Amino acid sequence: MKKTVALIAHDRKKEEMLAFVLANKNQLALYDLIATATTGKIIKANAGLPVTTYLSGPLGGDQQIGSRIACQEVDAVIFLRDPLTAQPHEPDITALLRVCDVHNIPVATNLATACLVLQGLHCQ
Repeated sequence: MKKTVALIAHDRKKEEMLAFVLANKNQLALYDLIATATTGKIIKANAGLPVTTYLSGPLGGDQQIGSRIACQEVDAVIFLRDPLTAQPHEPDITALLRVCDVHNIPVATNLATACLVLQGLHCQ
């Protein structure tokens, strides 16, 4: 069974996410990818990878992905957060990070840890 990786990026981090996906396209192609709406659309359009998209984060997409994590259906989360901009749905973001911790799911919130998480998935 393929592993599932969730990809989420705040607005100011979407270009970084796309660059990360393009640099790691061959490895990411091995996984089922899920993403919040805009991030997923950008990846589909520019990287040509299949991505299952959920709602935008502020509209509940973080919670939708969180429910998949709680059901043991996600193996890793790459969530490029913008730490310098207040997010109106901060409680949802906190809940998503919490559910990752509760279910022992690796979560990367910056490019350095995203690379490490991706390497770790490849080793499992």
